[in-house]
Amino acid sequence: MTTAVESDLRRQELARFLRSRRERITPEQVGLPLQGRRRTPGLRREEVAQLAGVGVTWYTWLEQGRDINASEQVLQAIARTLRLDPHEHTHLFRLAGAPEPEGEKDCQVITPAMELMLKKLEPYPVAVRNARCDLLAYNRGYTWLMGEVDQIPFEDRNTLVQCLLNPRWRERMLDWDTNIPRVIASFRAAMAEHVAEPAWKSLVKRLKAESPLFAELWPHHDVNSEPIRTKRYLHPDVGLLRFNFTYLYYGRRSEITMSTYTPADEETAAKLPLMFD
Repeated sequence: MTTAVESDLRRQELARFLRSRRERITPEQVGLPLQGRRRTPGLRREEVAQLAGVGVTWYTWLEQGRDINASEQVLQAIARTLRLDPHEHTHLFRLAGAPEPEGEKDCQVITPAMELMLKKLEPYPVAVRNARCDLLAYNRGYTWLMGEVDQIPFEDRNTLVQCLLNPRWRERMLDWDTNIPRVIASFRAAMAEHVAEPAWKSLVKRLKAESPLFAELWPHHDVNSEPIRTKRYLHPDVGLLRFNFTYLYYGRRSEITMSTYTPADEETAAKLPLMFD
């Protein structure tokens, strides 16, 4: 049983942890303009509160170690705003005395059986995503196709973020101009069940600020749940590739999907690399 002293110590540690993470994030990293001189490094408390969609007073109390409760959704928004890595994400929830992070639950969906499928399907590229387009798992074939995915910061491993904000991904996707409006429309359709969730709202806010095309298309309210069945890629080493897509759902009501990229022609199949243990 947690004592009052232990709870107080945990809240004070949470306060110190939040301050340390806030001070390492620059305004430029989150798309905020520099306005005058800053007395302290990193973001201000009010900026974190604004980006996370919480009240300034409430967030200040959290950083002061006061005895307040933070919901899982709010903690998710703060974690994304502060760009916490998976270990910091889990640490935040433990200090706040909250249930396991939803993102960690998603990752646990990647069972040993699914990991085996990812491996056995090589060299075909395979990726596992949730409805928010977070990239939960992938195999070496996918890394070969899209570049060094492992080098992408954990908080940016989102296919919508990469498609819109990573020029290297855009260069490889030959039908980007045609497909990206459909991808955005599909994301809006999926968001219908998540409109109040801070993680989804913070992603939309970021994309509106950083992607002119997203900012232009989002107000149109276009929706489309029809998946794209065929895509073309331009690989820097082997040239043109054509893939057919298959979407496998983890369960009848699950939002976790495994996307498999199978060659659409013999030329593409011949260009795939050999994968060795």
